[in-house]
Amino acid sequence: MSRLSGRTALVTGASRGIGRGIALRLGREGALVAVHYGSNETAAKETVADILAAGGRAFAVHAELGVPGDAAALWAAFDRAIEAYGERPGLDILVNNAGIALHGEIGTVTEADYDRLFAVNVRAPFFVVQQGLERLRDGGRVINVSSGVTRIALPVLSAYAMTKGALDTMTLTLAQQLGARGITVNAVAPGIIDTDMNSHLADPEQRAQAASLAVLGRVGEPADVAGLVAFVASDDAGWVTGQILDATGGSHLGL
Repeated sequence: MSRLSGRTALVTGASRGIGRGIALRLGREGALVAVHYGSNETAAKETVADILAAGGRAFAVHAELGVPGDAAALWAAFDRAIEAYGERPGLDILVNNAGIALHGEIGTVTEADYDRLFAVNVRAPFFVVQQGLERLRDGGRVINVSSGVTRIALPVLSAYAMTKGALDTMTLTLAQQLGARGITVNAVAPGIIDTDMNSHLADPEQRAQAASLAVLGRVGEPADVAGLVAFVASDDAGWVTGQILDATGGSHLGL
């Protein structure tokens, strides 16, 4: 596959889970992939190595998100890395995937946890986009990783769902703003995906319960989300913008 040949992509939080799956798929599609990581350098290097082993091109970029100056630090690291790689400055595809979860109904959420959650999941992507617009080429793509919990009411994830709702709103407003440059902005909303963030899926009973929520009858895999992201990033989706695309396997339909 070479739908994305000649394009540069940056995937935040790409060392593990959904982000890793997206990075691998974009690499297979021909993009040069900047694999961002916040703390797990080993995992990021493994993702880069896997992309290279499959015949793709990739490099790692480090920046901690959710702290003051995070967006500036990320773009400075990206600029250095792209220059060292010998590629032209700028990028074509920005995937805002990095995020953290917070379990707890409203009565149990502390102010510190709430602030940390919004710093990583909302403030960071907002300013990453803001400071990345001068680097994003006309005709490019911004893809935000949202969540099915913006559609499905789960009180134990109320604060987390609020952060993803904010990303959905940013998707709409950015699509309106950037359309004149031919840049599409969409969100992909996964359901329950088999990643280390959902470690409870290792229990067969809980996995079966999670699978039963989707009309397709199984738990999602990172590749399921990555395939949709690759489509949105391609020319095939050039007439799609301002959309929140459900990738939950039909979870909770008809309930």
